[in-house]
Amino acid sequence: MSDHVLLIEQPGDWKPHFPEYPVMLARDYLTRAPENGSGQLRVINLCRSSRYLSVGYYCSLLAEARNHKVIPTVRTLQDLSRKSIYSLDTEDIDRKVAKVLGRKRAGLQPTAFEMTVFFGQCAPKEMQEIAQQLFSFFRAPLFKVEFRLAGQWRIDAIKPLSLHALTQDQEADFFAALDNYLKRPWRKPRGARGYKYDLAILQNPDEDLPPSNRTALNNFMRIGRSVGLEVDLIDRKDFSRLAEYDALFIRETTRIDHYTYRFARKADGEGMVVIDDPDSILKCTNKVYLAELLASHKVPTPRTLILNRDNLLAAEEAIGYPVVLKIPDGSFSRGVFKADNRQELEETAKGLFRDSDLILAQEFAYTEFDWRVGILNKQPMYVCQYFMSRKHWQIVNHKAKGSPRQGGFRTLAVEDAPPRVVKTALRASNLIGDGLYGVDLKETRKGVMVIEVNDNPNLDAGIEDAVIKDDLYRRIMEDFLRRLDRKRKR
Repeated sequence: MSDHVLLIEQPGDWKPHFPEYPVMLARDYLTRAPENGSGQLRVINLCRSSRYLSVGYYCSLLAEARNHKVIPTVRTLQDLSRKSIYSLDTEDIDRKVAKVLGRKRAGLQPTAFEMTVFFGQCAPKEMQEIAQQLFSFFRAPLFKVEFRLAGQWRIDAIKPLSLHALTQDQEADFFAALDNYLKRPWRKPRGARGYKYDLAILQNPDEDLPPSNRTALNNFMRIGRSVGLEVDLIDRKDFSRLAEYDALFIRETTRIDHYTYRFARKADGEGMVVIDDPDSILKCTNKVYLAELLASHKVPTPRTLILNRDNLLAAEEAIGYPVVLKIPDGSFSRGVFKADNRQELEETAKGLFRDSDLILAQEFAYTEFDWRVGILNKQPMYVCQYFMSRKHWQIVNHKAKGSPRQGGFRTLAVEDAPPRVVKTALRASNLIGDGLYGVDLKETRKGVMVIEVNDNPNLDAGIEDAVIKDDLYRRIMEDFLRRLDRKRKR
């Protein structure tokens, strides 16, 4: 049998001039599952009805229960029926719509425009990127998008379309898009290779300071497969394919205003196991939130103030010089500056306030190295000492000539690290959740202090794995397996 089948609601929906595809009536699909040797049947649900508890709804529901790869999923059907859902998901797209439709277009009505999308394809070439993005959010075979001009152009509605209602020209476009869609490999059958789940690792091979080097990524793939996970490396272009996987592991520096956060949100929304989960990204990437959280739970930190334009000099009065200024969402020494006097304080803050209404001022405490405790599921895995870059006060000197210059490191077994360092790190990370975190600390004359909690800690071959070797990768892959098994049981 073919590896795909198209479901229609009524015999007349498949017209005599349509091309040859494996087609099945919805009522037949509901009463018996089609035979497919690989178990990876791709189901294209073209039913007329998509409302809750309709025939189309039940086809998608049973397809998911049978482990068929169905489009649209039940979640997509629900999202398309609730405007409040896609008004949240399409803010970034609305900005692109305003830019494209804001240009003069021949024949464009003054306040309305609509287009049809077939498997991410559309007729207007200038709208193609928007159509693909919408398809990545709402993976439905065919739908109509309505745009309205209300101050600026924006998406007003997204509505499912029925195959039987297409014009002859639209039919040609639909089958061209369908043919192109089916030519894309869905996934290699995991059943034949004995893998229990599919795990995607999001990475960017062009990132200057990625959280995992290539050898570490290869280790994750090797160890993951040994414990029953089919592991693939993906990048930002694979957003529309994300739902094909069971879990997502983000190995690219995360930010809120970045596609890494959109990947995490989509994975979480699809019910996948995801590390870093969007809640952890949201909490850890914002140092203002972290400062308030740690202070309210009396976790020791350097003296810290949240500053706005009106209380900037409070840093001078309460902390003194030198003082460290931080943007809310910096990572691994990025967006962190030191001011030695009022002039530097005002000049540095002026630049930071261009991007954020709030910044952080923190007591400067120089140490030869920072501690990093790697924690997964509330259990410490490794401890590292990251030494300051040569002739610099940070671990990474981003202003060094050529490329960023990093200091050295020393990795310790958890049991060989000072207990007070590990204990303080756990206190901090447990306030965030049970994901994967790297807690940065300084050990000073005043005691151990938390600098920050990172949701996307470095896991590099030769550094963080220097003591426990493959066990580092195995513990993380086995934790994915544990979470996936628990989700399946629920």
